[in-house]
Amino acid sequence: MKNNYKNHVPGVYIVGAGPGDPDLLTIKAQKLIRQADVILFADSLIPLEILDCCRYDAEILRTASETLETILPIMIDRVNRGQIVVRLHSGDPSLYSAIYEQMQLLAEANIPFEVIPGISAYQAAAAKLKVELTVPGLVQTIILTRISGRTQVPATEELASLAAHRASLCLYLSAKHVDIAQAKLMEHYPPHTPVAVCFRIGWEDEKIEVLPLKGMAEYSHQQKLLRTTLYIISPALANQTLTEQKEQQELRSRLYHPDHTRLFRDIQE
Repeated sequence: MKNNYKNHVPGVYIVGAGPGDPDLLTIKAQKLIRQADVILFADSLIPLEILDCCRYDAEILRTASETLETILPIMIDRVNRGQIVVRLHSGDPSLYSAIYEQMQLLAEANIPFEVIPGISAYQAAAAKLKVELTVPGLVQTIILTRISGRTQVPATEELASLAAHRASLCLYLSAKHVDIAQAKLMEHYPPHTPVAVCFRIGWEDEKIEVLPLKGMAEYSHQQKLLRTTLYIISPALANQTLTEQKEQQELRSRLYHPDHTRLFRDIQE
């Protein structure tokens, strides 16, 4: 499907709505929401404020209690009527958004569609925490994963095996199984490894708490966290004093180091 939504071409636009903050919508997402004839959104995961910029006459359909069997015919019908349909998904559609089966069925029905990326919760959380999750000399890999629940994780992606890398690990959809998750993580991460517990990032009632890995489950139970919770486990979250930072200059990125040669910069004599 071509990038031609400005011409009001009928089709389904699967749009990443970001973690919840309307200001984190991409410009493309905002334009599509403004122009959409029909907007379908998971109201349990996306705040109503995201729809503040939609047309007054747009058809707004909540889908939190619906199934794909009821949602898909609506999208197909509206596109066949010549309408622009926006299917809003929280975060970024490439992560845990269940768009694979939607795209397969839309393609089978010869319905044109386009996917619009959005900001993921882990990106918004890192920004709130004011951290870089890839610190030179400390950690250079980010793992996005979940623990098995009703949706099983392949055996090759079992949490303990991923934890062995000690990377910056972003754990989605796992609050209901936090005790198991903590135990598996502690097979490889030290108990004092910092964890950011991020609840409803981007919403008005968001909560962010950084604590040791050994306290992740207890805190989650105390706060009664069951849904919309992201855990970031990373050595990059460790607080460093100014003295420690000076002692660890080797962690500095080479990109802007004065001794680093680049195509557009020579080493100073």
